[in-house]
Amino acid sequence: MPARKPEECDILLIEAMNRGDLEEMVALYEPNASFVLFDSDQVVTGRAAIREVFQGALALKLKYTVEVKAVQSGDADLALTSTKWSAPGVDADGQPLTMSGTTVEVVRRQPVNSDVRLFVECRVICE
Repeated sequence: MPARKPEECDILLIEAMNRGDLEEMVALYEPNASFVLFDSDQVVTGRAAIREVFQGALALKLKYTVEVKAVQSGDADLALTSTKWSAPGVDADGQPLTMSGTTVEVVRRQPVNSDVRLFVECRVICE
C-alpha cells in the first residue's frame, strides 16, 4: 500500500518490517534515495544498498513500534518528518534489550501519482 501522506511513510515502513516484507520496505524509497547509517554515519544510496541495510535489520527479528513526532512541509511536494521508534528483543546471550532512537526523513510526493516516497532517511539518535 503506498503512502498518501508524509507521516504514513514510517508507519508503513515499520508495518512492513514487522511482517518481514523486505520488498515492501524498499519500495517505500525513491530509486536513488539515500539512507544514513546511525552506527557509522555512512551514507548508502539506491534501493539495492537500502535493501542490504534492511536485510540486516530483519535478521534481528525485532518488533518495532513507531510514533511520528513531527511533520513539517513547506509545500505540497516535500516534507520533513521526525519519528521516534523502539524495538524490544533479546541479545545474543538471551538477555532482554530495547533498541530505540529518533529518525529524520525527507519525503517527496511522486509526480506520476499522489504517492509519497522517502527521499532521504537519517537515523540521528540511537540508544
